[in-house]
Order: sequence, then structure tokens, then C-alpha cells
Amino acid sequence: MHWYGLMYVLGFIAGWLGARARARSRPDSPVTAARVEDLTFYVAIGVFVGGRVGYMLLYDLPRLLDDPLSLLYVWRGGMSFHGALIGVLLAMAVFAKRNDQTFFAITDFLAPWVPPGLGFGRIGNFINGELWGRETSAEAPWSVVVDGVARHPTQLYEAFLEGIVLFVVLLLYSAKPRPRMAASGLFLLLYGVFRFGVEFLRLPDAHIGYVAFGWVTRGQVLTVPMILIGAALLMLAYRRRT
Repeated sequence: MHWYGLMYVLGFIAGWLGARARARSRPDSPVTAARVEDLTFYVAIGVFVGGRVGYMLLYDLPRLLDDPLSLLYVWRGGMSFHGALIGVLLAMAVFAKRNDQTFFAITDFLAPWVPPGLGFGRIGNFINGELWGRETSAEAPWSVVVDGVARHPTQLYEAFLEGIVLFVVLLLYSAKPRPRMAASGLFLLLYGVFRFGVEFLRLPDAHIGYVAFGWVTRGQVLTVPMILIGAALLMLAYRRRT
């Protein structure tokens, strides 16, 4: 069974149901309930195209240059969150323009419904036995034995932080009207902080290793801009208070 594909489906369904319920309950929603299906389609295109292209450019560029058709070998694995994020943002720009809305009105609406997909995706990583953490004590209650070695289940740490905690915070925060860009900024800031922290326990990609100082990972390097941009959007949002 293709568990990772199933997790994608569950993530899209959860996001679609949540966004549709929010659209129906909020008369000021920038997306009508009838348009949530279209929004979900745009998100799916952004996730798959951006995630795959981003992975090949950020994590496997030599193979892409050697064999450009490897971009299409999705059955061999390889998806990047940061690439998917850029893909979704581009898709939201197109969706906003076609629906006469501002970019941040759409991203603020979408922000609370992204974490469920992130959480399901990390569970898929755990089931597939990938993206394990560093070694830990075998007696630790959180340890998982992998090939005879006790390791941190960093996939589950991320599923909890990026999937559950981030979802609850954004859901409660966006339940009331907030300044434009605030929800988008909060998503970027919290995801960045959570991902940056877990990367200290997560093993880097074997073909990349640590990129600096013997402990900095590629994921941390890519996450720092998210933290900075998220903080800037929050400050700007509350300064403008639109």
C-alpha cells in the first residue's frame, strides 16, 4: 500500500472539509463554499509540482542535471516542503487574481488548513521508515528501534508540532477577524521555529550531510527565511491593522 499517497489524500480531504466549514460559517470569507473545491485543486497542483521540482533543485540537483527526466520519477520518492510551499504560494496568486481577491486574503484563509496535511505527511514518513532522528537511549520512552539502533522518531515530533499544535494555534487565532497577513505570518513563523528545532534531532539527508559547522542542516538553512518573513509579516500586519 502506498502510505505516503494515502496521507496526501487524507490531508487534502481534511483541509477541504475544514476550509468549506469555515467558508460557510464566515460571511466575510474571501472564498465561498462553492469555490473551496477549486481552491483545493490549486493547492494540490502547487504541492505536487512545487514539491517535486523543489526537491530536485534543493536536494538532488546533480541527478537532475545528469538525467532531466528524473524530475518525473515520482515513484522513486523525493518531495520538498519548501518547494511545495513556493508552489502553493504561486498557485494562490493565480487563484486570487482569478477570483478578484488579494493574495494575502487567500493565504490567510488557507493557513489553518495546511497543518493537517503536514501532520498526515509526517505520519507517512514514519510508516515508510524515512527521515529518522539521531540515536537516543534505548530506555527512553520516545525511542524507536531502527535496524537495532534506538532513534528519535522525528517524523512524529514534526507530526505533533507541525500538524497538531500548528493547526490548533492557527484555528483558534483565525476564529476572530485578524489584520491582513497576520495568519500567513504566524504560519510561517511557527512552522519555521518548529522545523528548525526538530532539525537538531533529525538526521540530514545522507547524500548532503551537514552544510555548516558540523550541525547545520539544509532544512535549517531553508527554514530561516520563513522565520524572518513570518515575523516581518506579523509586525507589518499589526502596524497596518487592515
